[in-house]
This record gives sequence, C-alpha cells and structure tokens, in this order.
Amino acid sequence: MLPLGSAAGPSFSWHLTPTGSTARLRGLSAVSAQVAWASGSLGTVLRTTDAGQTWQQVGPPGTSALQFRDVEAFDADHAAILSIGTGSDSRVYVTSDGGQHWALTFVNDHPDAFYDCMAFFDRKHGLAVSDPVDGRFRIIVTSDGGRTWRIASGEMPPALPGEFGFAASGECLVTASGRQAWFGTGGAAQARVFHSSDRGEDWQVRATPIHSGPTAGIFALAFRDRRHGFAVGGDFTMPSLAPDALALTSDGGNNWALISDAPNEYRSGASWMTGKVAIVVGPTGSDVSLDQGRSWQRFDTGSFDTVDCPRGHVCWASGEQGRAAYLVDPRK
Repeated sequence: MLPLGSAAGPSFSWHLTPTGSTARLRGLSAVSAQVAWASGSLGTVLRTTDAGQTWQQVGPPGTSALQFRDVEAFDADHAAILSIGTGSDSRVYVTSDGGQHWALTFVNDHPDAFYDCMAFFDRKHGLAVSDPVDGRFRIIVTSDGGRTWRIASGEMPPALPGEFGFAASGECLVTASGRQAWFGTGGAAQARVFHSSDRGEDWQVRATPIHSGPTAGIFALAFRDRRHGFAVGGDFTMPSLAPDALALTSDGGNNWALISDAPNEYRSGASWMTGKVAIVVGPTGSDVSLDQGRSWQRFDTGSFDTVDCPRGHVCWASGEQGRAAYLVDPRK
C-alpha cells in the first residue's frame, strides 16, 4: 500500500503530543479537538484540554498496580474508567471534576470474571462486558452515568469453547443510535459479534469470517449508525501478517463480508471519522478508508493501540510509551 498522499493530495498524518508518560495507553476517549482522555498501565489516566499541548496525570491515587484499558469521557470534567483483570482488579471509577476526585463504583467479585471493555449510549446509560462466567459473557449496565451498576439479566447466547474478548483498545464493545450495542470476540474457532438492541439486556450472536484462534479474532468494532459498521483484528502475536482481519456489515451485524483491499496486518483500534471516512490503527501502522471501508490506504507506520474520532474531521490515537497524537486531515 502506498501512503495516502502525492496523487491523492496532501497526506493524512499524526501529530504527536508530549504526554510526559511512558505508560501504554490502550484506553482513549476524544471529546473534541481540544479535549481528550487517555488511560493505560501503571494506573495512568491522562487528560488534555488544550489540544495536546499539555497533559495532566489525573488517575485515582493508589492504583499504580491497575491497568485502565478503557476510558469513556463526556466532557472535560466527567469520565469513567475501567481497569481490567481477574477478581477485584476489574473495577470502574468515575469523576465529575476532571479527575481531581474519583469514586470507586464497581468492583468485580466473581473470580472467573474479567472485564474487557466499556461503552456508553449517552451520559447516563452504559455497559461493560466480561469474559464468560459459567459459559456466558457477562454484562453490567448503568443508568446513572456509572455511579451504580447491575448485572444484565436478559438473554445471552452461550460462549464457544475458548471464546473471550480482547482488552486491547477499549473498542471490543461499542454503541450506536441510542440503544444498539455490539461486542466482538476471538480465541475460539470463530470470531463472533454479539448484538443488543435494548441497551445491553438481551443479546444475539452472529459468526464472522474474520480469522480467529487462541491469540486472534476481533479486537475492535466501529459503527456509524445502527446498520453500517466494521470489525477489525488479527493475531497480536503476528502483527505484520494478519489475513482476513477486516469485515463490513450493512445490516447491523447479521451478515459480515471480508474486505480484500484491507490492511494485511493486525489492527486493534477502529473509528469512523465521518460517514465515509474511517481510521484503523495497530502496532505496525495506521490506515484510512475514504469510501465507507471498502478500500484502505496506509498513511503512517508508527505504533498505536486505539483511535477515537468524536465528530467531523477530528481524531486522536494513543498507544505504547505514552504515545498520543491528533490527526492532521489535509481536507480541512
């Protein structure tokens, strides 16, 4: 793949910003061109309110042993963070003052649960997904912005042997259109997508043609509305070779089609920038699609784990060694 530049005009590019951190930032929530939150290893939670010129470490005190793999921010002051791991390492904290104070609002008490990702429909309604407990994925839901949580009690199809979610980018679980939610899986004989149309209470599941295995499957989902989305992944042990790793859906996840003109490498983060433009990132580079995901072009070879585009022509990405950047869109 050639860089998206020259004949196509000026190239898309990432502008790195000085976070002052060496943590691996797998969690990211971009509020606007000015405001973004990132989270990751060593209890790290970072926030910028000046387009990345400066970042502040605002994580909860006493959490350096935790890995905050997901952050969901609503503005410069309000955010929720999810730490991952077995037992009580899976937690949710919320803040309403930009990280000056945090409330611990959920602590996992099941030894087999391992929470991977979190997503919100709006400022009040959200959910998080755990790897299977007693043979089924577990969902917790909130209706008060993350202050309280309960286990969803609706229908959940059984998990396949060895099936789980990947806590790689905070994007294995996503929402759209107010009530729709999806989460992707791997680890088993099939990479599958679970779908809920009632804010996470009841779920159905469909197989995808994305390659799956003990270290492979779907790492990120992105939906631009209730019908159109894509799933991306690969094998994280072979980041430079990941065939059959990107698939599109146009019917809300009932059917999936592999894209041949897609990155042939592992990608862990995905986001729609506009109704036509989408971005995927991974440890070996970043790619852009200008035609609703049907074809892709590489525009960067740096390492990122996750990407988030809040609206319009604004995107942020983050990853290893404290890397955080915003996208320079030549079409603006």
